[in-house]
Amino acid sequence: MKDKLEQLFYFGLGSALMAKEKIEQAGEAARSCSGESDRKAREFFDQAVSKGSEEREQVKGRIKELLKEAIDELGLATRTDVEALRAEVAALRQGQS
Repeated sequence: MKDKLEQLFYFGLGSALMAKEKIEQAGEAARSCSGESDRKAREFFDQAVSKGSEEREQVKGRIKELLKEAIDELGLATRTDVEALRAEVAALRQGQS
């Protein structure tokens, strides 16, 4: 568990640093575009937003994977497990009535 949490921490830290680098690169590119037309600047902005969105989804997916691994390693009950237990308890209560 400790290893998984440590990996999750380092993953988050690494992702934040990578995002910072990307933002700095985008800022440099935006400064170089300042003399160009509005259309090119808008295209650059749209591309940056698109790439940021894609990166967000990748990071979100990886975090979900790490959390699932940690939950499995700890043996924690999932929502499906809890719902199944609730249904079983409800069935047992109906059987006693």
